[in-house]
Amino acid sequence: SFIDRINNLHNSTVLEYPDLFQKNDQILLSNDALAFVVNKFQNINLSTSSGDIKGLAFQKFLSSFEKGDRGQFFTPEQVIDLCVNIISPTKNEKIIDPACGSGGFLLSSLKYLKANSPDVDVEKYVSNNLFGIDINKKISRLAKMKLFLESNGNGNIILKNSLADLDEIKLEFGKVYEKPIDKFDVVLTNPPFGTLGKIKNKNILSSYELGYKWSGTWGNYYKTNTLLPGQVPEILFIERCLALLKDGGRLGIVLPNGHFENSSLGYLRSFIKDKAKLSAIIKLPQETFIPFGTGVKVSLLFLEKLNGSKNNKVFFSKVNKLGYKGNKNGTPIYKKNDLGDLLYNDSNNKIPDEDISVVISDYKKFQNNKNNYSGSSYDVDYDKINGRFDYKYYSPEFRNLINNLSETGSKKLSDVVTIISKKSSILKNRSDTKVFYIELSDINTHSFEIYNSTENYLHQLPSRASYELENGDIITAVAGNSIGTQKHATALVTKEFVGAICTNGFRVLRNPKIDPYYLLYFLSSEYFLKQISVYRTGAAIPAISDKDLKRILIPIPDKNTIKNISSNVREALGLRLKSKKILSSVSIQNYAY
Repeated sequence: SFIDRINNLHNSTVLEYPDLFQKNDQILLSNDALAFVVNKFQNINLSTSSGDIKGLAFQKFLSSFEKGDRGQFFTPEQVIDLCVNIISPTKNEKIIDPACGSGGFLLSSLKYLKANSPDVDVEKYVSNNLFGIDINKKISRLAKMKLFLESNGNGNIILKNSLADLDEIKLEFGKVYEKPIDKFDVVLTNPPFGTLGKIKNKNILSSYELGYKWSGTWGNYYKTNTLLPGQVPEILFIERCLALLKDGGRLGIVLPNGHFENSSLGYLRSFIKDKAKLSAIIKLPQETFIPFGTGVKVSLLFLEKLNGSKNNKVFFSKVNKLGYKGNKNGTPIYKKNDLGDLLYNDSNNKIPDEDISVVISDYKKFQNNKNNYSGSSYDVDYDKINGRFDYKYYSPEFRNLINNLSETGSKKLSDVVTIISKKSSILKNRSDTKVFYIELSDINTHSFEIYNSTENYLHQLPSRASYELENGDIITAVAGNSIGTQKHATALVTKEFVGAICTNGFRVLRNPKIDPYYLLYFLSSEYFLKQISVYRTGAAIPAISDKDLKRILIPIPDKNTIKNISSNVREALGLRLKSKKILSSVSIQNYAY
């Protein structure tokens, strides 16, 4: 019967390709559904179809399977191709993805090789040069199937925890992993991020340097003997990727932005710089992963494992346009002319509205020691990479601002005010005393004014209640999405709020050595906001550290300029106070009808 014929074909296929199927695999379609599928396919000769067509069809049918609840396995094709173009693998190099998911990086590498090395033996290349590891059974089989359809060759995809003992991984790969392969030329990967939970297995943690607590400061970090209770997986993946590389091997990895900037991860960046050369750092838009289930902000890090030499410069760039929208469907966006008409290329295909190709072009210029980049790219002397790896921190705009401020006699904020960052002792008295409590939202950001507060007993205050205010204090925000923007909260503390308690989302500036009204002006200026926006770190709740707040530079002009600015600010605040009094005195009862 029809069903018997199909089942016999399925069973023989399972026996023929044990790497792709398991003995107990069964067709799960109903008879009616199976008949419908066969009817649609019976006039199509897949044996004579190109690998590209079969792979494309397979990708289309299984795209919903990949996205579904398994967003952690899917990396946008545009991001994958960008990474591969930056790495530029050659036909003699061995490539591995230790978190290969459905094989995106491996397939893109194969596509790149086919385009740039037309003489490559695809089947042989897949069998000998492409390697993948994934912990998920279904998704790793999907990667195997994709590679098979592209090449008719058996890909080296194993089901394994990539963070397990390296010797165990070698055994899983078998003979193909033996020397001279042993180590890889290229690692390309998008590891699972910390949202999936920390690694707490002590056997795994103890086998990694980054599984231990580190102490020290930049230039002097050292590993302690204290094992961490848990570590986010992507940090361990960085160390594993470097262990997989041969000396001089290249790594391209997707990482959350916090790993490039957060002060608590300075040890990680120190570890990376000690083990590898920084080649490139590329910032991606926030919408990059939104179609695939997460709004996490990420950047791409490209490294070369140290082989005794260091590069002179590091390439920085950012992608502004991906070619798709940041909605759940990732709707494609295409270029249009000034009249709103779609533009087409020479093949009569719509042109994606993206600048990834510009970033790739800029990187090629960087490799050729040319620096006529587009506006989003720049390079930095390697020795100037100090503590942070993020794009905004080294941008020419910010560097010029800091240099100009430094050259014009500016002073650090900590040199002109006392910054209060220690909790008030009154908070230890959890009594029935009532105090006013001030939050970030209680500030009118346009008038430096505390316009609201709530009265609470000391014992009812939230844990973030921190600092007792004095007359003439200035409070400025150090946390929240608005810091460094035009809505940055700064206020002058007046007599009515003496003794109030404010949240630790503020820092209190006390005893200024410069005119307080000039200081208020500065705290709303672009000089201040730009520095805050660059120094701030963190994705969920952006914040600036006390260390960075203290080094904010304040321009100190001549006395007359300070006097004039101060006079204008004082007059503006006085006019606002006067207008409030006038409005409060108006009453409809004063008028007769």
